[in-house]
Amino acid sequence: MRLLRDWSPRLAKPRPKDVGRRVGRRDVLLAAAGAAAGSVLAGCKPELDAGRGRGRAPSATASATATATATATRHPRTRRYSYGPAPAQFGELHLPGQRRTLGTVVLLHGGFWSAEYGLDLMAGLATDLVGRGWTVWNLEYRRIGDGGGWPATFTDVAAGIDHLLDLPARTGGSPRRPIVLVGHSAGGHLAVWAAGRHRLPAGAPGARPRVRVDAAISLAGVLDLEAAAREGVGGSSVQRLLGGTPTSQPRRYAVASPTERVPIGVPVCCVHGRADLVVPIEQSRRYVRAATAAGDHATLVETAGDHFALIDPSSPAWRSTVDHLPGLGASARHRSPD
Repeated sequence: MRLLRDWSPRLAKPRPKDVGRRVGRRDVLLAAAGAAAGSVLAGCKPELDAGRGRGRAPSATASATATATATATRHPRTRRYSYGPAPAQFGELHLPGQRRTLGTVVLLHGGFWSAEYGLDLMAGLATDLVGRGWTVWNLEYRRIGDGGGWPATFTDVAAGIDHLLDLPARTGGSPRRPIVLVGHSAGGHLAVWAAGRHRLPAGAPGARPRVRVDAAISLAGVLDLEAAAREGVGGSSVQRLLGGTPTSQPRRYAVASPTERVPIGVPVCCVHGRADLVVPIEQSRRYVRAATAAGDHATLVETAGDHFALIDPSSPAWRSTVDHLPGLGASARHRSPD
């Protein structure tokens, strides 16, 4: 458990940056965070039983089935593509074996926007999703410590999502819909922020998107940056991300904080553990209250676990939720143009 607690910048000691490494500490975190969206998407559709399987250990049969399915598609169909010249400006595209995919999921990892952590935290989730027939774009971006912060982290995430249109023709050309952003922790912040890019003011980082997304799923996301800075969520991570406090940089907070950006006209599902001591559940509660009051379709699924209890890809909730992912973008077909 020490490695999981190292997620918090207040507890972790700096380690050398290594974007591509996949051994040691990251393997342990990968086993946890790669599963994260399992329970995560469980309540995003009202007809799903979000509590089903909660608290149960994964069955051996379910684990074996998920592993076998993932292994069958993992290696031959994964490619890395750069969307910019910086070392961290790349994504890993995972393609399912079948010709027609169920849709596109863009994954955004967490780690309080720090270069300590990378996209391999979401590799297990990518493998599971592609084994089920989804195209997955697991996105890396510049973070605090490797050239990230304001505005680079935001412009990178925007450019990385838009790069879906620039991938080679053999991948199928235009990304198949629905396009759903799924992010954990700091990645949950970036997912919800990116879902509302089409309503950013002119000239703001990430404005005028080339790719409009259909839905966003935040897993224990940091969604109210002003409150997070005030309450010390992640230590001083928010201040480091935006280059100051809400008082010294009010315009940056207004552009970057999802709670300040509602309404965005895109469905958002927030999943959060009541026992989360890393990102308080009130972060998701505040966002959903603000979004629904502004007229957005936003839902909250509260789980019994902590920050890392969202990670169980073999759970019944995960299996049934993945089957309902296409429905998350259904309302997007009826939204009015901006």
